[in-house]
Amino acid sequence: MLQRVFVDNFDTASTLVSPSYLLESPYKELLMAVAHGDGKRYTALRKSKLSEALGESLITELVSLGILTIEYSRESPLRIHPKHKLKKEQRSYRIQDKLRFVQPFMRFWFGFVSPYQKELALGKGEMFLAHFQQHHERLHSLVYEQLCNALLLDSFHTSQKILSHGSYWNIHSEFDILAITQNKQIILGECKYKDRIVCKNELSKLKAKALESGIKVNTYALFSKSGFSKELLQLNEKNVLLFDLDDLHTLL
Repeated sequence: MLQRVFVDNFDTASTLVSPSYLLESPYKELLMAVAHGDGKRYTALRKSKLSEALGESLITELVSLGILTIEYSRESPLRIHPKHKLKKEQRSYRIQDKLRFVQPFMRFWFGFVSPYQKELALGKGEMFLAHFQQHHERLHSLVYEQLCNALLLDSFHTSQKILSHGSYWNIHSEFDILAITQNKQIILGECKYKDRIVCKNELSKLKAKALESGIKVNTYALFSKSGFSKELLQLNEKNVLLFDLDDLHTLL
């Protein structure tokens, strides 16, 4: 299908991007930077080589068009009070919101199609198809992360109300899921959309990241496309939750 739609009929496929000026500079550069990176606001502006003034103007326009949405950071400021002295390596740090595509198709286009636009216009799709084959898991991982977030909400809706949820990032690390319940319990989650089982070392890494970030976790949640190792399944820790693909059926 990729060959037929995006190589053999590239001109027709490009009409699906609306408004059409998004295919041109400077919109294209900004949207490609969002699609290829972690979505952090200032990181995307730097990668797209846009001034902050122009970049912010484009972001406002793209949000109003429904192309992008903003996932706001939940990170607390490093400076607690005006006289609080930060470490040298922390002084230039800026808390960043994340830019997300509203439509998966637009994320696919600017992440996979735009880099090979010139070749595809000439009917040459070898590089585009090879790149997609190598990196297509990136498309599924974010959707899987969103489904895992919904699954966690569904799992807790009868016992504890979750007041805040979603991905979380700070100066130290990033987490797929951080949820806070009404009684201030913190649930920290990791989502693995991989063709291999998740082992105990993934839990150990998550705990280490939480410690480095100063997050006092009450419950850890691991989500896996391909299941878990016997060691994890036999783990006798009440504060560890394991979810596989079968659990997603509850959302249907």
